[in-house]
Amino acid sequence: MHPRRKFIRNAALASAAAVASPSFGFSILHPELQPEDTIIGHGEFTYKVNKGWAKISANSNPLINCHEMVQDSKGRLIMIGDHTNNNILIFDQSGNLLDSWGHSYPGGHGLTISKEGGEDFLWIVDCGYYQDKYGAGKAQSGQVIKTDLTGRILFSIGHPRTIGIYKDEERFQPTETAVAPNGDLYVADGYGSDYIIQYNSKGQYIRHFGGRNNANKEHNLVNAHGVVVDTRDPKNPVLVCTSREENCFKVFSLDGKYIKRIDLPGLYVCRPVLDGQNLYAGVCWSKDATGNRQNGSGFVTILDANNKVVSNPGGTAPTYKNGVLQPSLALSERVFHHGHDVCVDNDKNVYVCQWNANHSTPVKLTRV
Repeated sequence: MHPRRKFIRNAALASAAAVASPSFGFSILHPELQPEDTIIGHGEFTYKVNKGWAKISANSNPLINCHEMVQDSKGRLIMIGDHTNNNILIFDQSGNLLDSWGHSYPGGHGLTISKEGGEDFLWIVDCGYYQDKYGAGKAQSGQVIKTDLTGRILFSIGHPRTIGIYKDEERFQPTETAVAPNGDLYVADGYGSDYIIQYNSKGQYIRHFGGRNNANKEHNLVNAHGVVVDTRDPKNPVLVCTSREENCFKVFSLDGKYIKRIDLPGLYVCRPVLDGQNLYAGVCWSKDATGNRQNGSGFVTILDANNKVVSNPGGTAPTYKNGVLQPSLALSERVFHHGHDVCVDNDKNVYVCQWNANHSTPVKLTRV
């Protein structure tokens, strides 16, 4: 364990021990405490909550939804949102705003970072959902844009119909991208037709798979909200794809062959995020004890190298019976609204971006 993190952990747990509810362990402290005094999570993955981390003003940097965040090679945290005053916000790890740009992504949703020749690049996904000037929700086709870290556009990928791989009636509203070690790009059409579309590094089409109409239904994706190239086994990289409405991730080979699924009962997970041997995901909604989906019931889930859930910050502790994961619930004292994405920094702190969370800024979870 990192020495600084060990010190924070020991100090936080010592102060928490006197007031923590025995039934929850580290899950949550007494509700009379302020959010910044709250410890959430389980096992080795416990965190102190800081909802005031981002030092920005709603007047100068208005937000609708904070959708996703990545960390660049300099340690800066880059967030994408869907307010065209500032689609991209760039913070240091103390929450100070360093830069902002982007005025042309009303559906700013997905953000992936890649490195080429020692330089960082961004893959921005506009999902096509946006608010018009009257605040009404609208939909249009989405797009994928490659930029440098200053926002200079290098090229964009438009509707797959233009190259003949979508039918006229198939919608294209992408939500996420992932970049393979060889530079291939995978686009998840999570709000459109649920395909994963593979391109080479120049944006030339290779293949697509997933969708909703396979003979074997296990090969389908239902709300293919996210995708990541999983290199935890460097000799056998695979794709982990979100099938959010099925409460699972599905694993495919890099050439689109279905391998298996990772069930997360009751959890409407967003994109998978890898850090070391662990896989993290924001949970946008969870179900209640009767099995009904609840608004405002999001949290974070963390899986180990064997894809076993080991912690649910903001949710109840993961439980397995006969090797099968049981449904997890949001804590009764809610920490989050709708967990849309997580970013894990170099010190193993987690930043949670939220959808439909009263225009709030990202929440920092300091590892303890």
